[in-house]
Amino acid sequence: MNLALWIITGLLSAVFFFSGAGKLLTPKEKLAKAPAAGWVNDFSAGFIKALGAVEMLCGIGLILPAVLDIAPALVPVAAVGLGLIMVGAAIVELRRHAVTHALVNMAYLALITFVAWGRFGPESFV
Repeated sequence: MNLALWIITGLLSAVFFFSGAGKLLTPKEKLAKAPAAGWVNDFSAGFIKALGAVEMLCGIGLILPAVLDIAPALVPVAAVGLGLIMVGAAIVELRRHAVTHALVNMAYLALITFVAWGRFGPESFV
């Protein structure tokens, strides 16, 4: 199970780090032109940048504390933070009637929940 947690955590870390970097570094107007990115128009540019920064930090927080063995208890905390972001993302997508995108967010939520459960419980670093 530890191997599965590491693999899923690594993949999620990369996904959220690069997704956050895109939100942080790309102007809002350019993000809004991307396919299925209409949600961007519902939020301010500052919020999108802040969301990108939080996603990047959580992506780093999924891996770095455990790899460096410095405060590895932060791994499940980062997973919980990303879980909250995914719940919010699913709600936004459902309000926009984008059910497919909401389901994708819920799939990410399921993987994040697995990581949080595994690192808080049976395969914790503490």
